[in-house]
Amino acid sequence: MHCPLHGAGTDPTRLVGREICRVVASWHICEGERSEAPLDVWLIDSVGDSTRITTGSDQCLIVESAAPHEPYDMGEWGRVEVGEDLGEHPFLSHLGQTVASVAEFALPERGRTHLEIGFQDGRRVRADCYQGDLRLTR
Repeated sequence: MHCPLHGAGTDPTRLVGREICRVVASWHICEGERSEAPLDVWLIDSVGDSTRITTGSDQCLIVESAAPHEPYDMGEWGRVEVGEDLGEHPFLSHLGQTVASVAEFALPERGRTHLEIGFQDGRRVRADCYQGDLRLTR
């Protein structure tokens, strides 16, 4: 799935058959309030690979091989915190589970629009870009 601005990224189907061992997320914190959804999610699998899911400035969904970044301060605009226990999102309930399927969806002019990751228990997590933000749903 090729995004005109961000390129193809990583093939997320490589997750199939791998266990999700850790889930790390980043959150925007401003005036003591945390963003409703994470900015980024990293799925660290049983092979040790880290798959980052985030959104691009062109509202595409970016999936790339990248390790979690460090937290950082944005001055008056708040800060970005990164960690494993910062907030709830759908991937957390799949820790220790094996990925059974991955489906990608895209538009030629925009690249990847959403991604569905299925687990052996039959449940799925959908990641998409909604109004520029990462949205994770069951």
